[in-house]
Formats: sequence, structure tokens, C-alpha cells
Amino acid sequence: MAKAIMVQGTSSGAGKSLLAAALCRIFRQDGYSVAPFKSQNMALNSFITDEGLEMGRAQVVQAQAAGIAPSVRMNPILLKPSSDTGSQVIVNGEVLGDMSAAEYFKRKRELVPKVVEAYESLAAQYDVIVLEGAGSPAEINLKAEDIVNMGMARLAKAPVLLAGDIDRGGVFASLAGTVLLLEPDERAMVRGLVINKFRGDREILRPGLDQIAGITGVPVVGVVPWLDVDIDDEDSLSERLTGRGGPALVDIAVVRLPRIANFTDFAPLERVPGVSVRYAASPAALGSPDLIVLPGSKNTMEDLLWLRQNGLEAAVKKHAAAGGAVLGICGGYQMLGERLADPDGVEHGGTLNGLGLLPVRTVFAKEKTRTRVTGRFERAEGIFSGLSGAAFEGYEIHMGRTERDCPPLMELRTGRGEGKPDGASRGNVCGSYVHGLFDSGETAAALVRCLCKAKGLDTSDIAAVDAKSYREAQYDKLAAAVRESLDMGAVYKILEEGI
Repeated sequence: MAKAIMVQGTSSGAGKSLLAAALCRIFRQDGYSVAPFKSQNMALNSFITDEGLEMGRAQVVQAQAAGIAPSVRMNPILLKPSSDTGSQVIVNGEVLGDMSAAEYFKRKRELVPKVVEAYESLAAQYDVIVLEGAGSPAEINLKAEDIVNMGMARLAKAPVLLAGDIDRGGVFASLAGTVLLLEPDERAMVRGLVINKFRGDREILRPGLDQIAGITGVPVVGVVPWLDVDIDDEDSLSERLTGRGGPALVDIAVVRLPRIANFTDFAPLERVPGVSVRYAASPAALGSPDLIVLPGSKNTMEDLLWLRQNGLEAAVKKHAAAGGAVLGICGGYQMLGERLADPDGVEHGGTLNGLGLLPVRTVFAKEKTRTRVTGRFERAEGIFSGLSGAAFEGYEIHMGRTERDCPPLMELRTGRGEGKPDGASRGNVCGSYVHGLFDSGETAAALVRCLCKAKGLDTSDIAAVDAKSYREAQYDKLAAAVRESLDMGAVYKILEEGI
């Protein structure tokens, strides 16, 4: 069976996912076969595996860092929030159902065998398992049925590294308070403290390190600096969503929907020199960009109503009427159509008019489409005409089926080898169900060339960024920084001793 080590945090956003990814990379570099594991993840950024199953993107990133293919065994339970009090519950990559928080809490115990089975299958295959917790292990109202923090550490017999975010302030209080609220047997599982996201002179911090070790009885095994790495973010806590962007040749504004999903679709565009990608949640913030993107959404109809009520719908339509470029992905594609109907109450129920910018109509269905695809743009129009012929890989993940009164934007081929049309284009507006359109780098560069050409700018210097090479370099950069910041001798000792 594999050795195990777990990264927990004093709060959400403490940097657990990135630290876990770094450890996956470090152990791989040191010659071990390693796999990530998070028993329960809550996020709207998800991924479709080669088997057509759905999992959280954080574990995909960690698997890539470990040099292995993502598997739903690494994230057996995925919760995708659909409201403030409910989520779609996905188990082993397939939808179990929509549940309120109270209902899921009652049923969580039923899922423990699934979690154990997934973990044990990985532990039998790999040398090391790097586990990640969720939120904080000191949520005393949730500890009785915990299957993701100390409850999972106990099941996996995994010693714990507890990370605190110093950038938000109060890191010593959060570390001490977290340890204080743990049961005695849980405190014994915490074998190291990590100060994360540090900016400044470590010597000034040093007296505090000794004090917190004395207060908690747990040594500090590292101070990790604020890391400037470009790695896919997990959820809506991402700093990408709050960045304002700077002056650039091409200005791309992504509408920040309340239930935005898979915003990682647009990260490759940020890597093209001269491009600014920013997120806007109001007409004032939207401004007058070169391209407006309506992204995916976990609840398309609710987000469409929000778009309508806060004035962004009118702003998008005004932009399109003036000849501006508009792109919709997945839920954003559905919104751009003429009508959205939900006869079975999958999302909102009833019927809503869309923005009317594309001649398509969507009917929501209970069955979720989940598949990886390859494809090629066939009939892009207007500003987007330069995309015609561009090839891509990606995936579909949606609940609706869309009919169109126009030729499809692209032709797809699924993982089963089946051909299918997708998307629509009219003038300077287009949309598609496919996530990951720009991951290849070539398609991202082609889109930027289209936008530059529309502005009369020279496109000769716009080159594609090789996505795989770029990603691998970022993982190596992450691992180097964390290796330098942690006492890896202490980490390996913790790993070997276990609990």
C-alpha cells in the first residue's frame, strides 16, 4: 500500500490545492509514482475524463503535476453548487442527483464505501498518495460526519500538514485556533505547519515561527512565498476573477456570472502577448471591449435573469448591434439563443427568452451530456471568419439540447468516434458547447488574430503558445519554489513515519 500525506488548511483559499500539486510534482521528480486524492470537492470548474466521467479540476491539475492521467478515483465526490443551499452531487463521475445541503449531510455516510474503494484502488497502484482536505478541519458543526478532512486522514492513516494563509492576515491565530479545536487524536495527526503566501523578510517572521510551534506543539516545516505561477484555478475564489486587466492591444471581457463555471476556458488567451482578459459583473465594468464572452454557468436560467436584471443583457446586445464580437460557451451559448425551456424543472422551470443573438433554442433535459471531443471550425462568420479550419480538442458537459436554424459552427467527433454538429454563428456572434476550445494554443492565437485584424492591427507577431510545454514548465516552477521553501527532509520523515 502507498505511503500517504495530507494537506489541510485553516480555511478555504489557504492554498491547499497548489501545495498538494507541488508535492505531487516533487515526489514524481524524486522518482516516486504518485497520485492525488480529494474525497469530496465543491467547485464549478470541472473536467471530463477520457471515459466521459466528471471530476474536479484541482485533482486534474494535481494529476498532471504527477505525470498521470486524471481519474475520477482521485475525486470520488464532486459537489457543484446550483444555489446557495443546494448542489448537484456527482459520485464517481456520474450524477447522483440534486440535493439540499441538509439532505446531502444526512446521506453522506452512505457514500463512505465509495470513498474508501476509490482511495484503496489508488493506494494499491501508486507509491505515494497526496491527499487534500476541504475548507477547515475545525468546522466543529460538521466534524461528526467528516469524510474530507480528519475523517479522511484517519481512514487513509495520513499525517497532516496544516497550511495557513498569511496574506489575508491572522495566520498565527488561525493555525493555533484550528489546532485548539481539534480532538486530541486529531491533533496528533497534525505533524507540520506551513505558512503560505508569504511576502516579505522571513527573518522578521522567524520569532513567530518558534512561538506558534511552542503554542501548538507542532513544528513549522516551511514558509512558502506568494507564488507567481500560472496554473488552472479551482473555483470562484480565484484571483483571476477580480483582476482588472491592464492596457493591451486586445481587450477581452468575460461576464462574471454568479454561477460561473469552467472559467479556466479562457486562461490560454491570457498567455497570448498583448491580450488582456478581465471579468466584469456590471455594465460599467464591462466597458467597450474587443470581445465579450458569456461563459458557462451551473444555472443558466438563473444567471440569464441576473444578466437581465443588472443591465448586462442590454449592454451585450448594444455591443453586438454596433458590430462588436460576442462569444458564448456552453451556458453562455444557450443564453445567446432565442429561447430556453425547462419543462422538467432541471434548473429553473418554465421558459425564458434568450438574448436573441443566435437562431437557436434550448430545451433542458435531466440527462447530462459528458464527452470529450475533437473538432474543427467550419462556418465562422464576420470577425470570427479567421477561425474557419482551426482544429481543437475539448469536452462537453451540459444538461440541455439545442436546435439551430442555421448551419453549425463546427463539426465534432466524440470519444466514441461519433460525428456531430455543434454551435452557431451569425455575423459577429457565435457560440458553442465545447469547453477547452483554446487549450491548444493554436486556436487561441487564431482568435486573437481575428480580433486584431478587426482593429486593423498587425497580426504577424501573434504566435501560438504550446500549451503542454507551458503547463509542464509551470509545474516545474511551482515544485522548485515549494521544494526550496519546505524542509523536505522533515516532510519525507513525516511521510515515512505515517500515523
